[in-house]
Amino acid sequence: MLPQVVPLDWWPLTRDCLAYGVTVAFLICIIHDERVEWYEALTLVLLYIVYIAVMYWDKSIQSCARGGVGSTASRRQSESSPTEAGEVLLSVSSPPPPSDVAEEEKQALNPAAALQTTVAVAGAPGSTGPAAMGVSEQINGSIKASEEARPAPEEGECIQLFSCPDGGWWRRVVWVVTWPIHLVFLFTIPDCEKPKFKRLFPLTFFMCIVWIGSLSYVVAWLITIIGDTLKIPDSVMGITFLAAGTSVPEAVSSVIVAKQGHGSMGISNSIGSNTFDILLCLGLPWFIKASFLPTAKGHHYVNINSRGLEYSAISLLSTLLLLYVTFYANKFKLDRKMGQACLAMYVVFLILATLIELNVFFVVNLPTCGR
Repeated sequence: MLPQVVPLDWWPLTRDCLAYGVTVAFLICIIHDERVEWYEALTLVLLYIVYIAVMYWDKSIQSCARGGVGSTASRRQSESSPTEAGEVLLSVSSPPPPSDVAEEEKQALNPAAALQTTVAVAGAPGSTGPAAMGVSEQINGSIKASEEARPAPEEGECIQLFSCPDGGWWRRVVWVVTWPIHLVFLFTIPDCEKPKFKRLFPLTFFMCIVWIGSLSYVVAWLITIIGDTLKIPDSVMGITFLAAGTSVPEAVSSVIVAKQGHGSMGISNSIGSNTFDILLCLGLPWFIKASFLPTAKGHHYVNINSRGLEYSAISLLSTLLLLYVTFYANKFKLDRKMGQACLAMYVVFLILATLIELNVFFVVNLPTCGR
């Protein structure tokens, strides 16, 4: 789906994978005894505050991390032979040979240094060729193309509420089905892109949150009813249909920013949202339920009904490690091969987690009670 290979910066990916890995590991420790105590839920919330603090001081931490990696790369380059060093200097005016592994590793580990070299060569006196005019800035794994290169939005992309679109019967069916939804959104969510609604962006944000929360509740309720009717465990419905449905907005936003060249932003959105889901979206409700709404007096904990969630969390942690190793082997590039690898890992995780929840390997869920 991407029109080009998008380079990724190693720091945001490493930071988010490390934070998510610590979060999943702590979740495994919490649900091991099939109950969540109030202080364990509070710890999840406090960890999210720590995560926000790390994001706030990200620039300082990033400079220290890049300095350590840069010194390692410098030592590795200094150990190379003088001939290789001469080839690196000559690569300013000619493409580097395929055998120059040290320079490629340095640019992969420190894209900022590669950016400075590229800009310096393009901005040198007398450089008026296409390379000097078409330099694209690569900052934090994103490609900032020129404004002229970006295609203007087509008028047909706008949703026409009061005129049936052309283009085939399928497009008309989709328009009819989604027409009530767009109509309700039109009257409840101000379009702050229009000049007259520009100052109403806080109301737009608030109404989006309200609609997302309301629709998420309805979807979770429907999934629970369908699973109970078909005698499918709630955990299976959660890791399949519910997870896919609630992740559609994240997937769409990640695809949009990745097509614009901001690959690191898309990856951070996908991984960081899961960290938010575990630490705050699970920790805060668990803390409120265990502290203020206990099932019995003095029982300040929340019961977890599935023993298979622990194995699913372990599988998720293994998948995360495999994902980072795959990105590292692909030199932190987002391309078709990386997409195929991610899809394969997701299918394997989904099959494994579903089989565990369905008691295929061992019993983790009690049979559904008869009516």
